[in-house]
Amino acid sequence: MAHIRHDPTSTQKGNVIYNSNIVSGIVALAISEVDGVMLLNNKNKGVKLNFDKEGIIADISVKVDANYNVPSLAFKIQQSIKHNVESMTKYKVAKVNVHIQDVHFPENSAL
Repeated sequence: MAHIRHDPTSTQKGNVIYNSNIVSGIVALAISEVDGVMLLNNKNKGVKLNFDKEGIIADISVKVDANYNVPSLAFKIQQSIKHNVESMTKYKVAKVNVHIQDVHFPENSAL
């Protein structure tokens, strides 16, 4: 088994390139961390990303639980995506548009 050591004094430089599928996966992970929200399961998984010069513009389509406050959920989604993408990649998040596509009403809900 090989062991690789990082030498901080090394002058080697390189680029890390993130595939858009990797960033989409990070966005999906960020959404899964918010209680009361489910990402839509269509062919593009409810995540559309546009890489702009100001940063990533994300359009997110989700289903929310009726027992949660929708504006609060949308804000939590935006914060979670911004935090996760910016901490795991070199990209900045310029905007997160949250589209509520469906509401889940539990069977035993009093609504």
